[in-house]
Amino acid sequence: MQLLELYNEIPDGYRSEKDDNSVIKIDDTRKTRLTLDRLNKLRIMNDTRKLEHEKKLEKVSTQYKSAVEASAGL
Repeated sequence: MQLLELYNEIPDGYRSEKDDNSVIKIDDTRKTRLTLDRLNKLRIMNDTRKLEHEKKLEKVSTQYKSAVEASAGL
């Protein structure tokens, strides 16, 4: 979890309220089953994070363009 997730609304694909209420007991040492539902959630989370990372890279690249490249684009 990131710090910003505490203050901002959590985007779709990260988690659901249903998942937050799950309780794992200390005496239960078995691994949880990897189901297709969980795999699908992991895939959606990965796609969402990848998209956000690409958007962040685009913003950074436009911020730090040299002045010559920025004026040529106009």
